[in-house]
Amino acid sequence: MNRQNDLVAEGEPEKEFNPGIAARLPRKTAAGGALIRDRAGRILFLEPTYKPTLDIPGGIVEYDESPYEACRREVKEEIGLDLEIGPLLVVDWVPALGPWSDALAFVFDGGVLDDIPLTLDPTEARAHHYLTLADATPHLRPSMARRLSLAQQALTTGIPTYSDFGRDPQQ
Repeated sequence: MNRQNDLVAEGEPEKEFNPGIAARLPRKTAAGGALIRDRAGRILFLEPTYKPTLDIPGGIVEYDESPYEACRREVKEEIGLDLEIGPLLVVDWVPALGPWSDALAFVFDGGVLDDIPLTLDPTEARAHHYLTLADATPHLRPSMARRLSLAQQALTTGIPTYSDFGRDPQQ
């Protein structure tokens, strides 16, 4: 079944209990990223053109696009590969900071690449590197390092995890 059929099956949307409230409710940003590795287990990191820290392939979810779809689209745009993205590894809530609203960051298993050449979008990334998380950590925001550590853990356990800013909310 496709999305349109699923929407039709849902039926008419419920009526607003307070007219206009839907437009006034808070909005969250969402992003989808791929944890892509080489055969040695190192993570594929990009040097973005628009920020000083390393990042994994992926990006912001567009209107009416799922985090999974955004991940696939962004991976194709940023590194030129139409990858089959695997299962969810982490959902991480990121608090509002500066001009940015709070967000949900989804990390999916991007699989292992075997010496496949990448075609970087020069408007998105200056370079790419395969690094261990330990080697990349000095070049990551602390929350990203925590999030990717949880993603690696989920790869090992097979159990996706939820976190608040890269931390277990129950600890």
